[in-house]
Amino acid sequence: MPSHKRFKQALPGQLDFSFAGAEANVCAAIRLLGQKASFVTALPTHEVADACLFALQRIGVDVSHVLRVDEGRLGLYYVETGANQRSGKVVYDRALASVSIIPKERYDWDTIFSDASWFHISGITPALSAIVAEASVEAVKEAKRVGLKVSCDLNFRKNLWAWDASLTTRELAQKTMNQILPYVDILIGNEEDAEDVLGIKAGQTDVHVGKLDIGQYPEVARQIHDLFPQIKKIAITLRQSISASHNNWGAMLYNTENHRACFAPSVEGMYQPYEIRAIVDRIGGGDSFSGSLIFAMQDPSLCKDDQAMVSFAVAASCLCHSIEGDFNFVSKDEVVALAGGDSSGRVKR
Repeated sequence: MPSHKRFKQALPGQLDFSFAGAEANVCAAIRLLGQKASFVTALPTHEVADACLFALQRIGVDVSHVLRVDEGRLGLYYVETGANQRSGKVVYDRALASVSIIPKERYDWDTIFSDASWFHISGITPALSAIVAEASVEAVKEAKRVGLKVSCDLNFRKNLWAWDASLTTRELAQKTMNQILPYVDILIGNEEDAEDVLGIKAGQTDVHVGKLDIGQYPEVARQIHDLFPQIKKIAITLRQSISASHNNWGAMLYNTENHRACFAPSVEGMYQPYEIRAIVDRIGGGDSFSGSLIFAMQDPSLCKDDQAMVSFAVAASCLCHSIEGDFNFVSKDEVVALAGGDSSGRVKR
């Protein structure tokens, strides 16, 4: 909604329209930082979907593997931006989106993965329908078959997991994601995803009152690794919501090989989250973290140091909170500067 208006204030009237989506946001983050990225989905054949692809193409994302189909529609969601003590709201309108009704057999994974080294998927995609859930499982299996590294952001959205009425949203998410996670190398989630999807709670954490039991997250990661021992690294973003306009933001990266947890940002070895006191737009912040972490894990100057990687990713996603829309229009130099302590926001001349 424009100018923080509520739905009832703004409608009927004009809306601010932009293109976004979890995996698309990750692609955008990676490409804007300087690496190649390719987007895979199914979209209808009309001019609005053309514009969606153009938004990705103009920042350099490869869209040649996107299926253009006659079935379905372009999925939508509406955001009412919160402010101060008033929460933001999201209304999903994604039923019968093209990607949710195209079966797994329509994707030519050998061609899609022919020049790829990494595949990323989020928990939002399989939440849309049983059909795309099957396609998601097939995708991670095929990615591992051809030797790709696979990352997954749990991204639990309770209002989307509704395609099996015999199960609760959490039960359906857990049943489905348990078919995907055995093929995952890098697992990403937020401060409550592990509890929602895997039933693993971080001590006395209560996100609804803004309380995070930070010291318990390494144990959460250890328990996840016990369930899925092939996972190499587990990243958890840590958002403390003081209000809709004021969040503390950080992350943990856990290495399952040496059982070491790195927190960022840190000052003299102690975790000290970024205080974001005037959020411009928080939607897409987690996706920018995922994309920036994937970037860091493939960047020669960052990939050998867990602390450097998580510090880079959390700094990039902190900056994303200052940008309207879901795409994180920041450069590597800007991220490195913030990760190195340059947080004054002074004008660069």
